[in-house]
Amino acid sequence: MKTLDAAMLWTPAGWQADAGFDIDTAGRIAATRKAEPSGSASWIVPGIANLHSHAFQRAMAGMAERQTNPSDSFWTWRETMYRFAARFDPDSLYAVAAQLYVEMLEAGYTTVCEFHYLHHALDGRAYGDPAAMSRALIAAARDTGIRLTLLPVLYMTGGFDGRALGERQRRFGHDVGGYLRLLDTLRAEENDMLCIGCALHSLRAVPPDAMHAVLAALPADSRIHIHIAEQLGEVQDCLALRNARPVEWLLDNAAVDARWTLVHATHLSSEETLGIAGSGATVAICTTTEGNLGDGLFPLRDYLDAGGAWGVGSDSHISISPIEELRWLEYGQRLATHHRNIAVHAGSGSVGETLVQGVMASASASTGHRIGMLGVGEHADCLILDADAPQFAGAAAQDAIDRWIFSGNRNLVRDVYVAGRQVVGNGRHRDRDAIALRYRETMRSLLAT
Repeated sequence: MKTLDAAMLWTPAGWQADAGFDIDTAGRIAATRKAEPSGSASWIVPGIANLHSHAFQRAMAGMAERQTNPSDSFWTWRETMYRFAARFDPDSLYAVAAQLYVEMLEAGYTTVCEFHYLHHALDGRAYGDPAAMSRALIAAARDTGIRLTLLPVLYMTGGFDGRALGERQRRFGHDVGGYLRLLDTLRAEENDMLCIGCALHSLRAVPPDAMHAVLAALPADSRIHIHIAEQLGEVQDCLALRNARPVEWLLDNAAVDARWTLVHATHLSSEETLGIAGSGATVAICTTTEGNLGDGLFPLRDYLDAGGAWGVGSDSHISISPIEELRWLEYGQRLATHHRNIAVHAGSGSVGETLVQGVMASASASTGHRIGMLGVGEHADCLILDADAPQFAGAAAQDAIDRWIFSGNRNLVRDVYVAGRQVVGNGRHRDRDAIALRYRETMRSLLAT
């Protein structure tokens, strides 16, 4: 039995002094307890779940920042992404994902939801093992020690009008039968560190009959993620062809509940905002990507008032910092409203505590793993903050979380444990150098293509 003790332990009720927990051989918390005062400066918080990731896009971060059109938007960025996606095979995907997952762990993400649509060879034909690209991601997660929710993506059409996939989209595509076979194959590999869920790429990429067929075939507890209402153009097309806004249509045509995670959901009517909150679904807000693409701002204050569940994701990985996601989630609201301290609630006037409580509360439902609260029976996934850092000088329970999020860009995560095993010590992943070497070699090859 392993134990972790803290001078201060974060719980849903706030900080507890001189507290700790016992970890069983399966990496779960067996008991929480009072710890003897030790003089230790350790401050322990739950690991953070990254609810939305496209691993291959880590390799192109910073490479789409030159204007290609006076009206540059998500749609022009997507052309660059398609060109980059064409270069990947299972080996290069493994190398890039491993580097990404090391960076996530060092930043404080201990679980990642991988929204994976890069399934086939460039010509659209399946690899000899149709799950080869999925297995590359599973191997990268296993080798780096991050907890994974793998979400193979169903991608069938190029728009709401049902047009065929374009040439650069062919490697994303499945029919319903092939997609369900892929899920069945991958579910056989599930374990405490790996959950297999379902991702519907978007309403424009999955026709209604296909969506209903897949949902009917899923296990009752399957996690379901979907991109939705990310761009204004998507909302306009849905209105034109389905006579409803995207979230409105989804809520009317699917049994959306706590198993669902709606990614982005940026452009919502008041009724849609209330509808998502009432359904129990989680919204995955990807602030840095949404800002980078010029997508827009999520209506956070209205959603919090409605009691909605939400979390964050790094999406295209132009930033791999949960702190930056949370900070800019709040700052975006301040810029839009010309007020400060937006994300607060009746139980706490602290923005930092509200944000941390939000991402912790949604982690289990969105990922399918028992994580987020450091409670008995949950996986022992936690962060030890560097309480000796200057940013924490003189810190007390009432301001420690706010300092963590709002006091600069130094990474304050010292050590990281996943399933009770230490994967990061003194800010460095155990295999950082070897994984970075392989990543550099892979990048040279990708950029030479």
